[in-house]
Amino acid sequence: MHNHDILIRLRYALDIKNKDMVEIFKLGDIEVSREEVMQMLTKPTDGFDDESEDDMDDDGIKCNNMMLESFLNGLIIFKRGKQEPKPGQPESPAPTVKNKESMNNIVLKKLKIALTLTSDDVIDILDEAGVVITKGELSAILRKVGHRNYKECGDKYARNFLKGLAYKYRG
Repeated sequence: MHNHDILIRLRYALDIKNKDMVEIFKLGDIEVSREEVMQMLTKPTDGFDDESEDDMDDDGIKCNNMMLESFLNGLIIFKRGKQEPKPGQPESPAPTVKNKESMNNIVLKKLKIALTLTSDDVIDILDEAGVVITKGELSAILRKVGHRNYKECGDKYARNFLKGLAYKYRG
Protein backbone atom coordinates (compact mmCIF):
# COMPACT_ATOMS: atom_id res chain seq x y z
CA MET A 1 0.00 0.00 0.00
CA HIS A 2 1.44 3.38 -1.00
CA ASN A 3 1.80 6.17 1.53
CA HIS A 4 -0.46 8.54 -0.43
CA ASP A 5 -3.18 5.83 -0.34
CA ILE A 6 -2.83 5.63 3.44
CA LEU A 7 -3.11 9.44 3.72
CA ILE A 8 -6.16 9.56 1.46
CA ARG A 9 -7.95 6.75 3.29
CA LEU A 10 -7.04 8.12 6.72
CA ARG A 11 -8.22 11.62 5.81
CA TYR A 12 -11.53 10.20 4.60
CA ALA A 13 -12.02 7.83 7.55
CA LEU A 14 -11.39 10.48 10.20
CA ASP A 15 -12.99 13.31 8.17
CA ILE A 16 -9.90 15.54 8.50
CA LYS A 17 -10.25 18.98 6.90
CA ASN A 18 -7.51 20.50 4.70
CA LYS A 19 -6.48 23.11 7.27
CA ASP A 20 -6.26 20.38 9.92
CA MET A 21 -4.03 18.32 7.59
CA VAL A 22 -1.61 21.26 7.35
CA GLU A 23 -1.70 21.68 11.15
CA ILE A 24 -1.10 17.95 11.75
CA PHE A 25 1.93 17.98 9.46
CA LYS A 26 3.18 21.06 11.33
CA LEU A 27 2.75 19.28 14.69
CA GLY A 28 4.85 16.45 13.20
CA ASP A 29 7.62 18.99 12.38
CA ILE A 30 6.99 19.21 8.64
CA GLU A 31 5.98 22.50 7.03
CA VAL A 32 3.62 22.02 4.08
CA SER A 33 1.19 24.36 2.42
CA ARG A 34 -2.45 23.59 1.74
CA GLU A 35 -1.63 23.21 -1.96
CA GLU A 36 1.14 20.69 -1.20
CA VAL A 37 -1.28 18.68 0.95
CA MET A 38 -3.78 18.66 -1.91
CA GLN A 39 -1.05 17.42 -4.28
CA MET A 40 -0.18 14.62 -1.83
CA LEU A 41 -3.83 13.61 -1.69
CA THR A 42 -4.13 13.38 -5.47
CA LYS A 43 -4.08 9.86 -6.82
CA PRO A 44 -1.45 9.49 -9.54
CA THR A 45 -2.63 8.38 -12.97
CA ASP A 46 0.15 5.83 -13.50
CA GLY A 47 1.17 5.05 -9.90
CA PHE A 48 4.36 5.76 -8.03
CA ASP A 49 7.43 3.63 -8.43
CA ASP A 50 8.43 2.00 -5.13
CA GLU A 51 12.12 2.35 -5.98
CA SER A 52 11.89 6.08 -6.73
CA GLU A 53 12.97 8.46 -4.00
CA ASP A 54 11.96 11.63 -5.83
CA ASP A 55 9.92 14.10 -3.82
CA MET A 56 8.16 15.50 -6.85
CA ASP A 57 6.19 13.74 -9.53
CA ASP A 58 4.15 15.04 -12.48
CA ASP A 59 0.95 14.23 -10.58
CA GLY A 60 1.93 15.71 -7.23
CA ILE A 61 4.17 15.42 -4.22
CA LYS A 62 5.22 11.95 -3.18
CA CYS A 63 4.62 11.22 0.50
CA ASN A 64 7.69 9.30 1.64
CA ASN A 65 7.91 7.17 4.79
CA MET A 66 9.41 9.99 6.87
CA MET A 67 6.61 12.38 5.90
CA LEU A 68 3.92 9.79 6.69
CA GLU A 69 5.47 9.00 10.06
CA SER A 70 5.70 12.71 10.86
CA PHE A 71 2.03 13.07 9.92
CA LEU A 72 1.13 10.18 12.25
CA ASN A 73 3.19 11.72 15.07
CA GLY A 74 1.38 15.01 14.45
CA LEU A 75 -1.95 13.18 14.51
CA ILE A 76 -1.11 11.77 17.95
CA ILE A 77 -0.37 15.29 19.21
CA PHE A 78 -3.48 16.67 17.44
CA LYS A 79 -5.77 14.08 19.03
CA ARG A 80 -4.16 13.64 22.47
CA GLY A 81 -2.14 16.79 23.10
CA LYS A 82 1.58 17.38 23.41
CA GLN A 83 3.29 15.16 25.95
CA GLU A 84 6.02 16.75 28.01
CA PRO A 85 9.24 14.73 27.81
CA LYS A 86 10.45 13.13 31.02
CA PRO A 87 13.92 14.04 32.30
CA GLY A 88 16.56 12.33 30.18
CA GLN A 89 14.23 11.72 27.23
CA PRO A 90 14.84 13.39 23.87
CA GLU A 91 12.55 16.30 22.94
CA SER A 92 11.09 14.59 19.88
CA PRO A 93 10.85 10.88 19.15
CA ALA A 94 13.49 9.37 16.90
CA PRO A 95 12.14 8.21 13.55
CA THR A 96 11.26 4.52 13.66
CA VAL A 97 11.09 3.99 9.90
CA LYS A 98 13.71 1.63 8.56
CA ASN A 99 14.17 0.94 4.86
CA LYS A 100 13.00 -2.66 5.09
CA GLU A 101 10.37 -2.19 7.78
CA SER A 102 6.73 -2.31 6.83
CA MET A 103 5.09 1.09 7.07
CA ASN A 104 1.81 -0.71 7.74
CA ASN A 105 3.01 -1.80 11.20
CA ILE A 106 3.87 1.78 12.09
CA VAL A 107 0.50 3.03 10.80
CA LEU A 108 -1.40 0.53 12.96
CA LYS A 109 0.69 1.30 16.07
CA LYS A 110 0.43 5.07 15.75
CA LEU A 111 -3.28 5.09 14.91
CA LYS A 112 -3.92 2.86 17.91
CA ILE A 113 -2.16 5.46 20.08
CA ALA A 114 -3.71 8.53 18.41
CA LEU A 115 -7.26 7.24 18.65
CA THR A 116 -6.74 5.69 22.14
CA LEU A 117 -7.81 2.28 20.91
CA THR A 118 -7.42 -0.94 22.88
CA SER A 119 -6.45 -4.20 21.20
CA ASP A 120 -10.09 -5.26 21.43
CA ASP A 121 -11.10 -2.05 19.62
CA VAL A 122 -8.63 -2.79 16.80
CA ILE A 123 -9.95 -6.35 16.51
CA ASP A 124 -13.53 -5.03 16.39
CA ILE A 125 -12.63 -2.47 13.71
CA LEU A 126 -10.99 -5.16 11.57
CA ASP A 127 -13.96 -7.47 12.18
CA GLU A 128 -16.33 -4.76 10.98
CA ALA A 129 -14.31 -4.60 7.75
CA GLY A 130 -14.62 -8.38 7.34
CA VAL A 131 -11.17 -9.47 8.59
CA VAL A 132 -10.83 -11.89 11.48
CA ILE A 133 -7.64 -11.56 13.51
CA THR A 134 -6.73 -13.07 16.87
CA LYS A 135 -5.22 -11.17 19.79
CA GLY A 136 -2.00 -13.12 19.29
CA GLU A 137 -1.73 -12.09 15.64
CA LEU A 138 -2.45 -8.46 16.51
CA SER A 139 0.13 -8.58 19.28
CA ALA A 140 2.72 -9.88 16.80
CA ILE A 141 1.94 -7.02 14.41
CA LEU A 142 2.27 -4.42 17.18
CA ARG A 143 5.63 -5.74 18.41
CA LYS A 144 8.97 -4.05 17.85
CA VAL A 145 11.02 -5.06 14.82
CA GLY A 146 13.56 -7.67 15.84
CA HIS A 147 11.35 -9.25 18.49
CA ARG A 148 11.14 -13.00 17.96
CA ASN A 149 7.33 -12.86 17.63
CA TYR A 150 7.27 -9.82 15.33
CA LYS A 151 5.08 -10.19 12.24
CA GLU A 152 4.99 -7.79 9.32
CA CYS A 153 1.57 -6.25 8.73
CA GLY A 154 0.31 -6.96 5.24
CA ASP A 155 -1.59 -4.57 3.05
CA LYS A 156 -4.77 -6.58 3.68
CA TYR A 157 -4.79 -5.73 7.39
CA ALA A 158 -3.80 -2.08 6.88
CA ARG A 159 -6.34 -1.50 4.09
CA ASN A 160 -9.14 -3.15 6.04
CA PHE A 161 -8.22 -1.35 9.26
CA LEU A 162 -8.58 1.99 7.46
CA LYS A 163 -11.84 0.75 5.92
CA GLY A 164 -13.10 -0.26 9.39
CA LEU A 165 -12.15 3.18 10.74
CA ALA A 166 -14.30 4.75 8.02
CA TYR A 167 -17.23 2.53 9.08
CA LYS A 168 -16.72 3.44 12.71
CA TYR A 169 -16.18 7.19 12.39
CA ARG A 170 -18.28 7.99 9.34
CA GLY A 171 -20.74 5.17 9.54
